[in-house]
Amino acid sequence: MYEQLCSWENLLLAYKKASRGKRGHPNVAAFEHRLEDNLCMLREELIKQTYTPGGYVSFYIHEPKRRLISAAPFRDRVAHHALCNLIEPLFERSFIADSYANRVEKGTHRALDRCQRLTRRYRYVLQFDIQQFFPAIDHAILRGVLSRKISDLQVLWLIDQILASSEGVLSEVYKMVYFPQDDLFASARPRGLPIGNLTSQFWANVYLNPFDHFVKRELGCPAYLRYVDDFLLFADDKSLLWGWKPAIVEWLTRLRLSVHPGAHPRPVSEGIPFLGFIVCPNRRTLKRRKGINFRRRLRALAAQFTEGIVTLEQLAASVRGWINHARYGNTVGLRKVLLKSACLFPASQ
Repeated sequence: MYEQLCSWENLLLAYKKASRGKRGHPNVAAFEHRLEDNLCMLREELIKQTYTPGGYVSFYIHEPKRRLISAAPFRDRVAHHALCNLIEPLFERSFIADSYANRVEKGTHRALDRCQRLTRRYRYVLQFDIQQFFPAIDHAILRGVLSRKISDLQVLWLIDQILASSEGVLSEVYKMVYFPQDDLFASARPRGLPIGNLTSQFWANVYLNPFDHFVKRELGCPAYLRYVDDFLLFADDKSLLWGWKPAIVEWLTRLRLSVHPGAHPRPVSEGIPFLGFIVCPNRRTLKRRKGINFRRRLRALAAQFTEGIVTLEQLAASVRGWINHARYGNTVGLRKVLLKSACLFPASQ
C-alpha cells in the first residue's frame, strides 16, 4: 500500500484534489510554479520516511459558531490527499449508509433530505451534539481504530507523523474532561485534530464509526443518522428513546467523548434544528441567525463593491453560494426580502 501511496500517479492526483478551487492562492501557485520538483521532493521524503509535516496557521471563524481553524502548509495537504486516496476505500465499505459528512454523495443536503423523510415516519426524535468533538479526539484511540484495517507499517508511520504534528493544536479551546477509567496521566494524553485538514474530516468518521454500529446493531435503532458530531435517533415510542439515552452516554465514554447536557426526546412536529435549518415533516426553514448573518455580510459586500474593494463577480459568487444553500428550504420569501433589503438600504444601517 505504501508503494502505491508514494507513486507519482497518486501524488499528482493528490495535488489536483488539494488545489481544486484554490489555484489562485499564493501558496498553491508557488507550489504549482515548480510542480514537478515539489512533487519529486515530497515523494523522495515519503519513500525515505524523512517527511516531516510543517507548522499550522491558525485563525478563528465565527459562523456557524466560533471555531479555531488550523491550516496545514499546502505540501502537507497534498500528502493528506495522497494518504486518503489509499485508505478511504478501506473504511468506506464499513461506514453505515446514514453517516453523511465528508463522503461522496453524502453531503449536507442529502442529510437534510434524509432527516425530513424520517420526521414523516416517526413521532419523536432524540438529538445529541458531542462536546468539543475535534479537540477531544484521542490520538491513541484513533490510532487503534485505524490499525484494525491498516496493516502496512509504513502507512501507519505516515499516520503517526500527521497525528504528532496536530498534537496540541486545539489545546487552547479544550477544557479537560475526566472519565471513570482515567488514571493520573489522563490530562497528558495526546488529543485533538485540526479542523481544516482532510485527514481530520475523514478520521472523524472513522472515530465514530464503531459508535454508529453500536446504535444500529446493539441498540437496534432503525432510524438513525449522523453528520459529524450531530446525530439523531427517531422512534414512535418516547420511552424507548429515554431508555437509549444513558446507554449512548455511557458508550461514548469509551471514546473519551461527552454530549451536551439536556438532550431529551421531542416531537418531530416541533422542528429539529439541523445543519442550519429547522426541519419539520412538511417544511424546512432557515435558522433565523443564518438569515441575519447573511444580511450583514451582503450589506458589507455591497459597501465594498461600491468602494471598488470587491468585484461584481465576487459579489455575485457570494450571493449565488448563499442562495444555492438556502434554496434547500422553504425560503423563497426570505430570499426576496434579504436581496431587496440589500438594495434598498445603505450598507451602514
